[in-house]
Amino acid sequence: MKRLVIKIGSNILADEKEGLDTKRISSIASDISEIQNMGYEVVLVSSGAIAAGMRKLGLKEKPKDIKLKQATAAVGQSSLMWAYEKSFGDYGKKVAQVLLTRDDFSDRKRYINSKNTLLTLLSYGIIPIINENDTVATDEIRFGDNDHLASLVVGLIDAERLIILSDVDGLFSSDPKKGKAALIKTVDEITPEIETIAGGAGSVVGTGGMYSKILAAKRAVNNGITVNIINGKKSGLLISLLKGNLEGTEFKPKKEKLSSRKGWIVYGSRAKGSLHIDAGAVKALVHGGKSLLPSGVVSVTGIFEIGDAVYCIDSDGKRIAKGITNYSSSEIEKIKSKKTSEIEKILGYRYSDEVIHRDNLVVL
Repeated sequence: MKRLVIKIGSNILADEKEGLDTKRISSIASDISEIQNMGYEVVLVSSGAIAAGMRKLGLKEKPKDIKLKQATAAVGQSSLMWAYEKSFGDYGKKVAQVLLTRDDFSDRKRYINSKNTLLTLLSYGIIPIINENDTVATDEIRFGDNDHLASLVVGLIDAERLIILSDVDGLFSSDPKKGKAALIKTVDEITPEIETIAGGAGSVVGTGGMYSKILAAKRAVNNGITVNIINGKKSGLLISLLKGNLEGTEFKPKKEKLSSRKGWIVYGSRAKGSLHIDAGAVKALVHGGKSLLPSGVVSVTGIFEIGDAVYCIDSDGKRIAKGITNYSSSEIEKIKSKKTSEIEKILGYRYSDEVIHRDNLVVL
């Protein structure tokens, strides 16, 4: 079964003055229903709750206060789901609401539980509609935008493609609103130049502009997933794309796909600290596929426990790897720059020869 994640932004579904665009939602439901009939499993990551709530509460601009934002999302989420349920129901399809926070990805058990729930829904032919749980999210547990959330969901359910519905036709060589600009149809590698082209702020309704979409695409392609950015306001493009036509901008995936666990380490887990490592350790990790030993650790930043994710940083301050540590920050402070054979003598015990085993480490 082919599996897709489709991300729909606030600009496609809602207007800060008019609220939800039920005609557009119905059109999207029609296209996605046909896609499901073509044999695809589809998961939606949908914004729009806050925009819908703004209309209901008579707010003129997106709330900045976290409590008002949460309340606005709570008011709008029911309207958003009702619109989806009605629209998909017209085509004989069932939907389910799934609200996630960042902690659902950073905690390994919650990550697996979320995955199992989504796969069970898909096995029953149900279309899960995921949104960030804005009603309880605080700045510390926010994704920042649903582009980021969608890029995590793709890895969570082992999808083969991420399709981002935008309010423009794709990635352009420059801002199309400011003059002539050429549509970039394919991107083989997301370079710093591509990121620069995509720079810019988001809209009144949404939180993410093109730059956030490029960052989401970068996470997904690094995980071996194809990404497409297409115009969500034009009916039929989704179906055309999945029938093999090139629509919008396509980002080519990297050949090597990370395992589910390593994908979680890189994109799901939240780093609690950093290990600054020497040149020999950098070479061992990057070119030798080796584990990180205490002898390669120069210094420790942050406070973390066994099993937490940490970054490995070189002498230039660059993050070169991320992994799950076998020792706490206080323990590593004591054994840094020491030989493996000295661990037990220093600590009085030894959990492992490695600070981070290569099976729990991903080079960035």
